[in-house]
Amino acid sequence: MRMGRSRFAYFNILFLCSCAASPPNFVLLFADDLGFGDLGCYGHPTSLTPNLDRLAAAGLRFTDFYCTSPVCSPSRASLLTGRYQTRSGIYPGVLYPGSIGGLPLNETTIAEVLKPLGYATAAMGKWHLGVGSNGTFLPTRQGFDQYLGVPYSHDMGPCHNLTCFPPDVKCFGLCDVGTVMVPLMHNEVIKQQPVDFLDLERAYSDFAINFITTAAMKKQPFFLYYPSHHTHYPQYAGPGAAGRSLRGPFGDALLEFDNTIGNLLATLEKTGVINNTLVLFTSDNGPELMRMSRGGNAGPLKCGKGTTYEGGMREPAIAFWPGTIRPGVTHEMASTLDVLPTIASLAGAKLPQVQLDGVDMTEILIKQGQSKRETMMFYPTDPSEMYGLFALRVGKYKAHFYTRGATHSSTTPDQDCQVLAVLKAHDPPLIFDLEADPSENYPLPLEGRPDLQALLERIKKIKGQFEASMVFGESQISKGTDLELEPCCNPECRPKPTCCKC
Repeated sequence: MRMGRSRFAYFNILFLCSCAASPPNFVLLFADDLGFGDLGCYGHPTSLTPNLDRLAAAGLRFTDFYCTSPVCSPSRASLLTGRYQTRSGIYPGVLYPGSIGGLPLNETTIAEVLKPLGYATAAMGKWHLGVGSNGTFLPTRQGFDQYLGVPYSHDMGPCHNLTCFPPDVKCFGLCDVGTVMVPLMHNEVIKQQPVDFLDLERAYSDFAINFITTAAMKKQPFFLYYPSHHTHYPQYAGPGAAGRSLRGPFGDALLEFDNTIGNLLATLEKTGVINNTLVLFTSDNGPELMRMSRGGNAGPLKCGKGTTYEGGMREPAIAFWPGTIRPGVTHEMASTLDVLPTIASLAGAKLPQVQLDGVDMTEILIKQGQSKRETMMFYPTDPSEMYGLFALRVGKYKAHFYTRGATHSSTTPDQDCQVLAVLKAHDPPLIFDLEADPSENYPLPLEGRPDLQALLERIKKIKGQFEASMVFGESQISKGTDLELEPCCNPECRPKPTCCKC
């Protein structure tokens, strides 16, 4: 036994020394509106995701991984800061092209944690944490050296005349009207308006390949953040993926995302840094079920986007690091909140001197050990101090204090998911055993169960302590919008927004 411990300690020392000698690189992949059941490695029968499946087969696949919000902007804020969105003020709902607010500059992002250690940092894809006056909230103001992407959701602009699939298949639906065409930005400059969807992923691949190659040549550690537009509505795909999946437009969009991931992996291999790079993959929130077959799949989980049921906030997640992370599956609870503390720990970086809600996942990743996370809190899309938490998970049990459907999850046969399922309070809360009933179909009866009564008291105590400690930041989204803040490549042109083209 003593010899085994000595050997284990030796490998720990060896791992820590290797990190000190050569700081690890980080690639963070963030899908959009992707459900728990959408990937091949999570059981979807017709999704074509060979590169993500490869990561899952050679890495660590999570079964109990959570985002912090069932919609885009707040989920992204939590990922990058390690803090619930209520602290940073990214609520209620999401940011828009002309939003006055954005992720506050006094919040510390993963990129800003790594910069003092000499990391090269880049972001590409969907930012969705604000643009602001003169680009105040863009990635280049939040710790990223470079940025290429659409600064918000690609449906936040007219798309009925845009091409989403070759040769000239127009985008499905109308998207937002009365706003500027969706721009492609490089750093803080608009390069294209409207964006060319058929060429967008190639541009992202080229950007990422150049960034990784340059950093590797300089022997500089790097952090690449890729929040993809895929598989958010309206789906799009270029010639490399269009018509190549069995799953229609959604499957083609997912395949294109997977192809880009394949290009990143090939570049990591070619530059010789793959064995010193942690690749993390997950999604911002559950599937937009209102889009039916174009909206994703939550697998066995209940409801989807917009709800605090499992389907809205429990996500596929994969960690891949050849030679460091052993292949396997973990049932330990983890969250997007945990990404910042984990990266900081592995890089040897200092944590921000603020209240963090994330924990270090290194024990799970390196040793497939136990999670430091004991609870997960569930806020709705419009959190408030009056209602507080909608749900809370402790261990394998989840308690719903409030339930509500959502427009995003309408059209499903489950009436609880639909927008007509109005806010309903539960006292005592509905309690589910997520190991036995991940679909949240069968609330546990409390009568005659002293063990559950004790659990309920513990849950109430945890909820009370957490809510008492939560200080809501000023709502950035409630600051409203200003049409003059919408990105326009020709800001002096008239009439806006239709004149904003280049």
